[in-house]
Amino acid sequence: MTRGGSTVARSRATQRLVLTLLALSLTAACSAETRFDTREHTVRVVEVTDGLEHPWSLAFLPNGDMLVTERPGRLRIVRDGQLLPDPVPGLPDIRAIGQGGLLDLALHPAFDSNRLVYVSYAADHDRGVTTHVARGRFEDEALHDVEVLFIAEPASGGGRHFGSRLLFDRDGYLYITVGDRGTMDRSQRLDDHAGTTIRLYDDGRIPGDNPFVGRNDARPEIYTYGNRNAQGMALHPETGDVWQNEHGPRGGDEVNLIRAGINYGWPVITHGVDYSGATIGEGITEKEGMEQPVHHWTPSIAPSGMAFYTGDAFPRWQGNLFVGALAHTHVARLVMDGERVVEEETLLREMGQRIRDVRQGPDGYLWLLTDHRNGRLLRVEPAE
Repeated sequence: MTRGGSTVARSRATQRLVLTLLALSLTAACSAETRFDTREHTVRVVEVTDGLEHPWSLAFLPNGDMLVTERPGRLRIVRDGQLLPDPVPGLPDIRAIGQGGLLDLALHPAFDSNRLVYVSYAADHDRGVTTHVARGRFEDEALHDVEVLFIAEPASGGGRHFGSRLLFDRDGYLYITVGDRGTMDRSQRLDDHAGTTIRLYDDGRIPGDNPFVGRNDARPEIYTYGNRNAQGMALHPETGDVWQNEHGPRGGDEVNLIRAGINYGWPVITHGVDYSGATIGEGITEKEGMEQPVHHWTPSIAPSGMAFYTGDAFPRWQGNLFVGALAHTHVARLVMDGERVVEEETLLREMGQRIRDVRQGPDGYLWLLTDHRNGRLLRVEPAE
């Protein structure tokens, strides 16, 4: 009797488990499309694909395909909403370590004719590891003639703060962010690429009007310094100015307007404190000769990819700046008035996703990448 009762109990438990798994499966399927109310628009978030391992960056190709980087060192193609099984061959040697690996991705402004793709990544160099930038020609679903254009020096150990966002401005200059590599004082050294924004021609040459060209105590590639770890960069749609966000420690995440030769203050001034709670730098938030952020977050949201919105799908969002948040798992919508942030709205926090990249697609929708082991490509579209 006891054995029979145990058998029945086990059978019922198995049935309950099956029903629970089925319910979870249905819930996951339903979550592929979710509606959210915002102040200006009701939106629908649609899962285009999953199965991406810590995706970092997204680019839209003229034929409708999308390229996505995965931090472990793979470049993937998404076609008609499907993740193709084979990674793109031809990448340079990549070192996946800590926050490093294959990171940002940018198409040359004349990609339609030259097919050039730029990637930033961590790789070994001179007994250490550091940020690299390379470019290659994308044809027949492979990269060809890959050449390294920039190596941040000096290299160092550890796997923190590689920066690595890439952006072309209207004049075709290439901007590269390099993090402080976890050694904060390097950001104030002009003979060190760490903690800077780099500005180059598209072929890696150094522009003669870079602010520190000709100085014996400075690396001529440097355009700005005093940056901690910038992982978002976007071009203003009206002015053409370069905007950037960067990670603070505990608090002090920043949005900055990038100007030649400016010292953005890290670590001398900051609105944040160390992870231990200790004071950083001089323990002040302002100092003569150091730039104030346009906007900052305290506590930290861990800002990542960002984009200005210019599409027609969300007319009341035009001109707004959207920033992905890793730690606070949301998208921040910043309403701009010239060079000031006058309003902020938190979007999509209910999803609980680490938002790694934010892009406006050719369709006028917002596209997001989530930074998880099973990362997702999401499309934000109107639900009205």
